[in-house]
Amino acid sequence: MQYDGLAWAFMLVALLALLIAARVLYDRHWFLGWLRGCVGLAFVAVALLIALAAWDLRSYDALPAERPLASLSFHQLAPQHFEVKVLEGDRERTYDLAGDLWQLDARIIQWKGLAALIGLAPGYRLQSLGGRFLAIEQESQARRLELADSPFGIDVWRWLRDGQHDLLMFKPLAGRVTFLPMADQAVFAVRFGPTGLSAEPVNQAAIQALKDWR
Repeated sequence: MQYDGLAWAFMLVALLALLIAARVLYDRHWFLGWLRGCVGLAFVAVALLIALAAWDLRSYDALPAERPLASLSFHQLAPQHFEVKVLEGDRERTYDLAGDLWQLDARIIQWKGLAALIGLAPGYRLQSLGGRFLAIEQESQARRLELADSPFGIDVWRWLRDGQHDLLMFKPLAGRVTFLPMADQAVFAVRFGPTGLSAEPVNQAAIQALKDWR
């Protein structure tokens, strides 16, 4: 809900920029029209950029306080071939994944400064799910599935992280569950804590898979 509200705030700024553009573009004099046209088009571009950033922010959810970010359930279809159900809140998605091990990447947006003081909750987005083979000769068959993407390359998290544009408000973090075993009927719960992203076995099949792997 919070990130939907943040997205709507961005959309309102985009709409304001669009209204300014329309106001500037309305002129009948040639030179002023050309000048205003350039300024107006610049505001149109800014409005579009902000709108795409707002749409990107809608893909993030507030970090849950007590429940896991997600749970992953594995069902073996064939040797080294699994159906993976990823449950986030009330949303479930199903993927095919090959390999012996799995890895999950997530993006975290933490707030700092005034934003943290007023109580804005950190946000997250599951980014990718990957499989890995224990045999080196099979590594070429490994796949990484993208669980989320950003429209037209407007990626707020990457812009903040790669360019270190924290704007005195954001702290973009990368979370990763390192490779863990896949096993038939195994269920893992993924959580985010002070040490980062972690996964814990939920049922006996997952516990046994961890014992056999280690």
